[in-house]
Amino acid sequence: MTYHAIIEVTVIAIEVVAVTILAVGVAWVLGRAGVHRLQRRPWETVFVATRLGLGRVLLLGLEVLIAADIILTVVLELTLANIGALGLLVLVRTFLAWAIEVETEGHWPWHAARQRAEERRLLDGKQEAAAGHREQG
Repeated sequence: MTYHAIIEVTVIAIEVVAVTILAVGVAWVLGRAGVHRLQRRPWETVFVATRLGLGRVLLLGLEVLIAADIILTVVLELTLANIGALGLLVLVRTFLAWAIEVETEGHWPWHAARQRAEERRLLDGKQEAAAGHREQG
């Protein structure tokens, strides 16, 4: 098997993984939504959880597809036209990923680190307060 054939098979395998993530993920999220409705959970709760789940599945699938496109272009088809097409494709997929992230998480992707730092700070403060409370008791 030649180098190019190995890379092509690898890229196809990565694309199959991405499609599998999308198909299985969507089926899982929708199945879970059906179970939650059968358990008589409120429609609004099920809707929000389903929407968040679908957004996360789409984000993961898009990231894996982008990886396959980058490998294919950089390793096999490194021409100016293909690099331009890859750039446009990555730009579109990145925009879609950002839009999904804003819809599901409620903030821009670059704000996530700030939010996680604040959550850690809150957790550290709670742990310190609990430790101080135990020492006093």
